[in-house]
Amino acid sequence: MQQRFNLMEDAPESFKVLLALEMSVRKSGLEPRLAHLIKIRASQINGCAYCVDMHVRDARAAGLPTQWIDLMSVWQESPLYDERERAVLGFVDEVTNVAATRIGDAAYGAMTDHFSVQEIAKILVAIGMINVWNRMSLAQRLMHPIDEVRSAA
Repeated sequence: MQQRFNLMEDAPESFKVLLALEMSVRKSGLEPRLAHLIKIRASQINGCAYCVDMHVRDARAAGLPTQWIDLMSVWQESPLYDERERAVLGFVDEVTNVAATRIGDAAYGAMTDHFSVQEIAKILVAIGMINVWNRMSLAQRLMHPIDEVRSAA
């Protein structure tokens, strides 16, 4: 695949607005572990290899457990995630798949068991932001770096 265009160069004012919102999310006080969880899970759902690669690398660099990162795509089947993380993962799934889910009451209710309305609002903005980045990356056809290709032994 070849990159189609470069949003940063071809629409710099719009890119600055996206960066400003990203900085707002980063400064919101959202727990770093939850921020990583949101970015990885939404990127998995959206099929954005560029973003999955970036956010998995970031999570590993932050010291998050490899197994916790690796099993996120099948979080419902794994006991690794605590109830708060499971609530956020369910909410990420609902919000990211909004056309199909309509963001049901069960997912929101699970969030209210663990978070204040203000915390839910911050989480929702973080989910929205990564969904925007995923769509921008996919539309541009951004390619993740390839470290090395190894053959199976």
